[in-house]
Amino acid sequence: MFKVLRDWIQRYFSDEEAVILAVLLVLAFTAVLTLGGMLAPVLAGMVLAFLMQGLVNLLERLRVPSGVAVGAVFALFMGALALFMLVLVPLLWHQVITLFNELPGMLGKWQSLLLLLPERYPHLVSDEQVLQAIEAARGEIGKFGQWALTFSLSSLPLLVNVMIYFVLVPILVFFFLKDRLMIGHWVSGYLPRERALLTRVAQEMNRQIANYIRGKVIEIFICGVVTYIAFVALGLNYAALLALLVGLSVVVPYVGAVVVTVPVTLIALFQWGWGDQFIYLMVVYGIIQTLDGNVLVPLLFSEAVNLHPVAIICAVLLFGGLWGFWGIFFAIPLATLFKAVLDAWPRQEPTVAPML
Repeated sequence: MFKVLRDWIQRYFSDEEAVILAVLLVLAFTAVLTLGGMLAPVLAGMVLAFLMQGLVNLLERLRVPSGVAVGAVFALFMGALALFMLVLVPLLWHQVITLFNELPGMLGKWQSLLLLLPERYPHLVSDEQVLQAIEAARGEIGKFGQWALTFSLSSLPLLVNVMIYFVLVPILVFFFLKDRLMIGHWVSGYLPRERALLTRVAQEMNRQIANYIRGKVIEIFICGVVTYIAFVALGLNYAALLALLVGLSVVVPYVGAVVVTVPVTLIALFQWGWGDQFIYLMVVYGIIQTLDGNVLVPLLFSEAVNLHPVAIICAVLLFGGLWGFWGIFFAIPLATLFKAVLDAWPRQEPTVAPML
């Protein structure tokens, strides 16, 4: 047993740079897991600055002075933030309140439709099964109502946290953009001088993660806007709320599109029933999902993340369980980081004893 463990350590940790990389990775993940809640504004500022760094680099390649490029990108960020707070948030809030007010009517209509199933399909569905389904739905809705009440009673600390985010994050974003070179030099000063492995992993990580995160943000925006325009043109209620859900659904591979289809279908059924409008909506929605998966994703992700679907699902479950939404959002980049580390990791090939 000890010989096997010693041989394994000798094979994978004989290189000093590999040991240093392993220690840095463990320290980084430990810091995020233990201090992530307290440093959440800093992490959010780093992510946003990372997203905007590509636009700053583009302006600098066009011979725009660095200070002017940072100022222009930061002004664009603040304008988008103001637009989100003054236009999108009130619209979403109004639609959420309207949905809660109309929810009892929706439930009554769905209940009446369910009660018709035993009459039309007596061999498939019984009255007892329909009543059990209705009671289960009522129980889940009751739990959701209790959660909403608890959330409203404890919303004051949440509002304080949101205000802190909206004050601190823009300041952090500005300084991360403005002093990125100085911060990079400061961090590199604490790293070993011999860091070829660290440099190779960092370059691969930066290439893959930058391509993925920026492409995913653009995909969320395009899917959300196109879906909103389509839903408004078809006259679907709660178009902004459903379009936001559709945009965010692209964050979760394979599962997101299936899950978000449920509220879209239910609201369309409540509004139109099994009519032509419902069919038109589902056809348009299917076209949007098809174009997203077969046209938009290949265009945005020119450097495809070479991960097996099983690895992607495992990464989403693992990091989503650790860090919630942000863990789901960064699941694929983090999985790509692990893949880059494994590909670059130095190892000694096991020696084979000569045959007599």
